[in-house]
Amino acid sequence: MNPLATSAFDLPDHLTPKADPTLIAGDEQHFAAIAESLERSIADLSDRLAAERRTRGGTGQGAMDRDLEIHRLTARLRVLRRFGLDLCLGRMVGADNAEPVYVGRLGLTDSAGRRLLVDWRTPAAEPFFGATHANPMGLATRRRYRWTRGRISDYWDEVFTSDGIEGHAALDDQSAFIASLGSSRSPRMRDVLSTIQADQDAIIRAGSRGALVVDGGPGTGKTVVALHRSAYLLYSDPRLGHRRGGVLFVGPHQPYLAYVSDVLPSLGEEGVQTCTLRDLLPEGAAAPIETDPKVARLKSSADMVKAIEPAVRLYEEPPTKPMTVETHWSDIRLSAADWAEAFEAAEPGTPHNEARDQIWEELLTILVDKHDDDDDDVSADMLRRSLLQNRALITTFNKAWPLLEATDLVGDLWEVPAYLRMCAPWLSPDEVRMLQRKDPRAWTVSDLPLLDAARQRLGDPEASQRRRRQEAALAAEREQMATVVDHLIATDDSEMQVMSMLRGQDLQNALVDETAQPGVDPDLLAGPFAHIVVDEAQELTDAEWQMLLLRCPSRSFTIVGDRAQARHGFTESWQKRLERIGLDRINLASLSVNYRTPEEVMVEAEPVIRAVLPDANVPTSIRRCDVPVVHASTSDLGSILDTWLAAHADGIACVIGAGDIKAGMFRATSRVQSLTPELAKGLEFDLVVLIDPEAFGTGIEGAVDRYVAMTRATQQLVILTSS
Repeated sequence: MNPLATSAFDLPDHLTPKADPTLIAGDEQHFAAIAESLERSIADLSDRLAAERRTRGGTGQGAMDRDLEIHRLTARLRVLRRFGLDLCLGRMVGADNAEPVYVGRLGLTDSAGRRLLVDWRTPAAEPFFGATHANPMGLATRRRYRWTRGRISDYWDEVFTSDGIEGHAALDDQSAFIASLGSSRSPRMRDVLSTIQADQDAIIRAGSRGALVVDGGPGTGKTVVALHRSAYLLYSDPRLGHRRGGVLFVGPHQPYLAYVSDVLPSLGEEGVQTCTLRDLLPEGAAAPIETDPKVARLKSSADMVKAIEPAVRLYEEPPTKPMTVETHWSDIRLSAADWAEAFEAAEPGTPHNEARDQIWEELLTILVDKHDDDDDDVSADMLRRSLLQNRALITTFNKAWPLLEATDLVGDLWEVPAYLRMCAPWLSPDEVRMLQRKDPRAWTVSDLPLLDAARQRLGDPEASQRRRRQEAALAAEREQMATVVDHLIATDDSEMQVMSMLRGQDLQNALVDETAQPGVDPDLLAGPFAHIVVDEAQELTDAEWQMLLLRCPSRSFTIVGDRAQARHGFTESWQKRLERIGLDRINLASLSVNYRTPEEVMVEAEPVIRAVLPDANVPTSIRRCDVPVVHASTSDLGSILDTWLAAHADGIACVIGAGDIKAGMFRATSRVQSLTPELAKGLEFDLVVLIDPEAFGTGIEGAVDRYVAMTRATQQLVILTSS
């Protein structure tokens, strides 16, 4: 699009008054400058990226710096190409009548260095999101744009001072935010950056030290806050950058992650790792829910996770009996004290399997030192090679400090009662029997925290063997290179004998490419992370929290949830729960305004949750849609969906039932989904149809499932019961 020839505005006929040149001429000029700067920036970034890719990768920190720069340039280029002019979210004018300040997803300047867009995460942009009539933060007016296919289809002005009205603002009876709530849902979360509200923005910009709890009921924008806070913290806090570990975002289930997958890239952040708790382990994908609630309760405690430590320690006990180690030249006495000294050689925090090499090396050193030094014909290397062939020594060491698999370790707990009693002495005999099972490795979701703790504590059982293979391959390559160098020097008949320079160690090291050796793809979810954001955090058990604490040594968390939406109950305070699982420096922020769910729906949903949780944080809806909640029979499902689809060209409907909806009741399409209450959590739909909500269950779990399902609706709720 040629910005000088085509207007950035494409307003419908009924908004003709907003097309008045006195209102938009300044914007048109500014957008023309943005378009020119974008074209120049894209060309410049493309050249820089191409040049960076042509640069040799190098090794070590140099290679990492190059990769990070390529990643940064690629991410920015992708955002610029994706958005174009709609990088601009809106503008604000100060009460001092200064020039308008335009706020964008990214910062942008022209060739002369004039600021065209300020990044939404900078302090300069904060009034655009935080200003209210009670606290205008120095603003006279604020304008927010609605972009449709790269052009402005509407805009809204808010005025904070009496003189801001004169010829500067097109006033509506709806703000940008309320108008956006009425738009139809889509399979992915809508872009809401330009309509972030002041209460949400304050939480997004809060500091990262300690744990920040964002507590809010349905429709308060908790997920919006969590996602935007991830992008904000990466931009504003250098302690959380990718070099320091970056940010991990944990969601409740895969449909949720698919729904929000477009948000962070649209904010210019593609480096945030996103996952569910299941994704942290390979066993998570196929693990079913634990069928016995008593077993699930036992495994949900942090104490069960702590049982992994004594379970591993059992395999780290030095031999208590001395032994005689035979070599080709002499016999060496290895005492119990020598074994204990070797076993203390591992550096603190080294995983069990990876500590083996450190202990073995110390053991060999002790044996070499104890050898008779009078034998000058026996070198330390010769003695080590002899010890490496001693089967008795190797067998004793392997038995005392064996390589362990996490699955074997945890499986033994569920198969050997005496082992479980030793590692978890607080369990009663009945509880020990309850945890034993026929197939100890039939993993459930409740096993994942223990498997994770075991894997973190044990480390990679193949790391040592893989390292030896790599060292052997490098040694062979160096030996081959040395042969080549000898040949080149021997055949060099030049006057300066230039080939002799190849004898230099630095040059020989450069001839051997250590980075070419095969490695293992890193586990991107292993951590450590500088900050972790957890959505729907009320569902996590104490044991599951340990999985995240292991990955965040800084204890820097954003914890987003609603106690009233906890399926298994949440009777204590956030403070008490989080202190129990190991967090401190806890701050609480509350969201109490329901921007999403219409008042008509909340009137029916509130009594459902209050019946079991009288103190539930039920938010106040700020909008009505004048569409009543419909009660009908399940036999009407097909006609209800057909009628709604015929009347709405856009939008998404969802049928929510306790299990599989009977075949033939309706046909799922791209616009009509079917989910359980648990998988609907965190999502939103224009039309929600509940099938037999009383079948969702009894007690707190049933009430929470009904409440969650009802509050997914942004326009209409239909409740169907079997006749």
